[in-house]
Amino acid sequence: MLGHDLIKTFVKEYEVISLSKKDLDITQKEETRRTIKAISPDIVINAAGFTDVDGCEKKMHKAFAINGEGTKNVAKGCRATGAKLIYISTDYIFDGEKGSPYDETDLPNPQNIYGESKLLGERYIEKLLDDYLIVRTQWLYGKHGRNFVETIIGLAKKTNRIEVVNDQVGSPTYTADLSWTILALLSKDAKGIFHVSNNGFCTWYGFALDIVKLTGMKGVEIVPISSSALNRPARRPPYSVLNCQKLVKEGGIKMRQWKDALQDYFNYK
Repeated sequence: MLGHDLIKTFVKEYEVISLSKKDLDITQKEETRRTIKAISPDIVINAAGFTDVDGCEKKMHKAFAINGEGTKNVAKGCRATGAKLIYISTDYIFDGEKGSPYDETDLPNPQNIYGESKLLGERYIEKLLDDYLIVRTQWLYGKHGRNFVETIIGLAKKTNRIEVVNDQVGSPTYTADLSWTILALLSKDAKGIFHVSNNGFCTWYGFALDIVKLTGMKGVEIVPISSSALNRPARRPPYSVLNCQKLVKEGGIKMRQWKDALQDYFNYK
């Protein structure tokens, strides 16, 4: 989902070589090293990841192999060739107990395997590289992949009653906006960790309300429920809003409101 938008965005300013998981398995150390060496890129964007949050609980080894060790393999390849590494990380490295937006300097405390494995990826990058950009983001949706927006639209076509959790707070982020922001950060030679999400926040329930409203479908009831009612394998942070002020101050970039981005998503359909 994000990969498609990154390619579409970056191809306007860079020569882009895109590798799917069929082209490169980043869990294979030598294959990853040889591939990066052969291409000899200036920049590597690691958007690969095992992002099935509940699936990570059931397949812990796979989660750490891809999100942790796989990222280490990519970082070593970048170190050998002198490439800058851009890594897509997540709000799930935080426990959600702070009660206010998370800064880049806040102490991570992941509550699920997905968050732990992504944090391990961050740690490897910080240890192995000097020139890197870690982009923490959240609640992604976009045109090329399964996402919450399309899930709600699909359910609304089948039923007039949809239950959605109302005790998790975050910022829905459009992958097209995220891609352009990464490009803008790169143009400023930004380094280190940046929080990047669309402005504003809501619950998944609130997000669903806006989605149904924008579809124009009538007679669909969105029912708020608690996370405990779903009894999902992975614990989600109750409040994982990211503070993007560093993006504004150091990058000169202010993300638009999530509701405006969502409207654009529907206009594009």
